[in-house]
Amino acid sequence: MARAVMVLGTTSGAGKSWLATALCRWYARRGFKVAPFKAQNMSNNARVVPGPDGCMGEIGSAQYFQALAACAVPEVRQNPVLLKPEADTRSQVVVLGAVRRDLGAVPWRERSEALWPFARDALHALMAENDVVVIEGAGSPAEINLHASDYVNMRTALAVDAACLLVTDIDRGGAFAHLYGTHQLLPAEERALIRGFVLNRFRGDAALLAPGPEQLEALTGVPTVAVLPMWREHGLPEEDGVFDDRSSGGASAVRPLRVAVIAYPRISNLDEFQPLRNLPGVRLVWARGPADLDGADWVILPGSKHTTADLAWLRAQGLDLAVARHAGQGGAVLGICGGLQMLGEALIDLHAVDDPLGGNAPGLGLLPLVTAFDPDKLLQPTQARFATLAAPCGPWSALSGVAFDGYEIHHGRTAQHPDLPAATVAVHNAAGEVLGWQQGAVLGLYAHGLFESPAVLRALFGAEVRTLDAVFDGLADFLDRHVPEGVLLSLLHNDKDSR
Repeated sequence: MARAVMVLGTTSGAGKSWLATALCRWYARRGFKVAPFKAQNMSNNARVVPGPDGCMGEIGSAQYFQALAACAVPEVRQNPVLLKPEADTRSQVVVLGAVRRDLGAVPWRERSEALWPFARDALHALMAENDVVVIEGAGSPAEINLHASDYVNMRTALAVDAACLLVTDIDRGGAFAHLYGTHQLLPAEERALIRGFVLNRFRGDAALLAPGPEQLEALTGVPTVAVLPMWREHGLPEEDGVFDDRSSGGASAVRPLRVAVIAYPRISNLDEFQPLRNLPGVRLVWARGPADLDGADWVILPGSKHTTADLAWLRAQGLDLAVARHAGQGGAVLGICGGLQMLGEALIDLHAVDDPLGGNAPGLGLLPLVTAFDPDKLLQPTQARFATLAAPCGPWSALSGVAFDGYEIHHGRTAQHPDLPAATVAVHNAAGEVLGWQQGAVLGLYAHGLFESPAVLRALFGAEVRTLDAVFDGLADFLDRHVPEGVLLSLLHNDKDSR
């Protein structure tokens, strides 16, 4: 049976995903067979992975990257429940990789009780097959209004007697209060699982923290086992929300290429843009209004979990006219998945898949395409190849003949509009199916992962970014530098006798 190490946080965004990923690589480098686990993730960042019975499924991107860091094959048991928000009070429920519409209609607390057996069984299976399971919690484990129905944090920890680290973002302020309050709000049997506190994103002289850690240990019996400095350039995609637009790719002697990504409310799979943030000579910005497109070289319409609602939001902001104006001036426009659907002439939702009210909606009209939403979600890894362009146009001409590995997650089925001049077919998969279309400098494609391809980055920018393996090793090296020797290995030993 494996030993479980769990990362809890005092708040969302405290650094749980980052630290869990680093731990996966740290333990894997020491020869352990490691798997990640998160009982339930709420995110519209998802990846396609093997599921049960030979089918493909989806899990949160964070667990996908954690599996790669652990040198394990990503699969659905590592994130058995994924909630994909479609509105402020509604989420699509994905269980073991597959959409469960029946559970989506169940009230929150009752749903948790129905979902826990799936998570518990997946966790025990991973524990039986590995040496170490690195578990990520969600939000805070001490939300007293949710504690009775929360199976993602301490119910999971108790199920496998996990050695827990509680991490807080000290850059926000109030770190010691967050740690103490979280610890004290937990029942005694759950507090007993907390083996150490971690202060994350510290800036300044660590000596100035004294006597805070010592006083906190006197109050709780829990030591502060690590102080991790602020490190923005680790290279791992952010888990929650849009990441900042600071470039981490180094200085450039020329004006940077300005890439504006439309940040609509239900943006999805934004982690695929992290490589752009790491490139020298590229400035990635998030566009929420027309002024944000001023001076943009490229405009990207990313994926969306609720395409019609996000398209309505885009129009309400006046961004539809701004995108059309950019395209009309010959500016490069790229639509990916939901963004591709928005670029077309029409969206047809006869089965109320994308919009609970169903019906039709006009697109932006920049590509002569029509999208119909199908009740069945298409999930598949994809080997995509750009066509050899006879008449190259705009920056996308550099992609002529370039192949890349990606993935598809969508309900929409898109085809040429029968009454309009056809766009150029720009991308095919290995089976010869069409994945993308181009008209002038406007390109739309269904395959996610374009900017994660070294071949694409070389073609478009003549540049390289760190490989994922290098990023993961950098995370583990960071722990080696800033976590005292012996702390992480000690978490693999049962500590009951010393409690």
